[in-house]
Amino acid sequence: MKIANKHPQEALRLKELRSYSILDSLPEKDYDNLTAIAAEICETPISLVTLLDDNRQWFKSHHGLSISETPIEVSFCSHTIVEDKDILIVQDSRCDDRFNENPFVTGDPGVVFYAGVPLVSPKGLPWELYVLRTTNRRI
Repeated sequence: MKIANKHPQEALRLKELRSYSILDSLPEKDYDNLTAIAAEICETPISLVTLLDDNRQWFKSHHGLSISETPIEVSFCSHTIVEDKDILIVQDSRCDDRFNENPFVTGDPGVVFYAGVPLVSPKGLPWELYVLRTTNRRI
C-alpha cells in the first residue's frame, strides 16, 4: 500500500476547508439523497461524499457504509486530490500497488473498484471529494 503525497497546496487547501465549518457537521438530507441516487445510477453498493482534513477522511454522507471516517493513510481519496485528473478510476484495487494492501481492500468492505472525482472549491483547491466504491460491479 502506498500512502499518497500531500496536495501541493495542502496548507491553503486545509485552511479553505476549515473556513466552511462543514467538518463533523450533522447529516443533511440533500447530501444523503445525492449518495443514494449516485449508488442507484451507478449500481454500486457504496457511495460517499468525503472531506479530507490533515489526518482523516470524513464522510459528510455515506450510503452503504456504516462508518463515518477513516485515517487518511488508508484513503483512496487522498490519491485522487493529488492526481492531475478529472477522475481517478481504479478497475481492480487488488492489482494496484497503491491499494492492494489497503485494509479496505483486503478486509471489509472488500473494495475492488474505485472512482473518485475531486470537487474543486471556488479558489481551485480540491477540498471535497465525491466517490463511488464497489465490490461487485465495475462501471
